[in-house]
Order: sequence, then structure tokens, then C-alpha cells
Amino acid sequence: MQEEHSESREDYLESIIMLKREKGAVRSIDIAEHFNYSRPSISRAMSILRSDGMITMDKNGYIELTNEGQKVANAVYERHNILISFLSLLGISDKTAEADACRIEHVLSQESINRIEEFVNKNKEK
Repeated sequence: MQEEHSESREDYLESIIMLKREKGAVRSIDIAEHFNYSRPSISRAMSILRSDGMITMDKNGYIELTNEGQKVANAVYERHNILISFLSLLGISDKTAEADACRIEHVLSQESINRIEEFVNKNKEK
């Protein structure tokens, strides 16, 4: 159960960083729409992230990552992009690479990610 909680947390933090880059500001409704989840589900998740010290939320509902939240979100986002690049190099369609990267980014070791990143860097401009 803890692993599932960690994966969800990583997904939420990653979505915050992605939506912030896309929209400039993020509210719970943006995350709900991104995942196609209900507002109460997202509200509960944001409450947990806030109590875990991963996010802050202002009086208008705008979400900001704390330093720790930013660190986790950046790491997940980087893994995600490395995996998309890797899968794309293998000839996998963009849509499938995106979906698969979302699933496997949580289970690979840092050692595996590092080796995949080396492979991508060696092969991306060939």
C-alpha cells in the first residue's frame, strides 16, 4: 500500500510541475481535469501532499511546490522524459511511449535509469 501511495504522490507532483510549465499556475481543478478525477479526490490528495510538506496552497487555491516537492517532482519528470526518449528510440509511437513511461517511471531503479539515460545520450543523434 505504501508503494501505491508513493506512486500516486509522484504522479501528482509530476502533474503539478507539468501543468505549471504549461499554464503558469496550477489549481486543484487543473489536476482533476488532467487526471479526469473528481474534485473531492484531488482535494484529499492535495491535503495529504500539503501535510507531507510537498506543496503549499494560497487562499485562492493556487498550488506551489515546496523545495522538497520540487525536488521529487523534478526527479520524476526527468525519469519520465528519459524513458520517453528511450522508448521513442526503439520506434515506439509517441502515445504509447508516453503511457508506458508513466507506468514504468515508478518501478525502475536509479541504476537502470542512469544506464538508459547513457544509452539515450549515445544514440539520440545517430
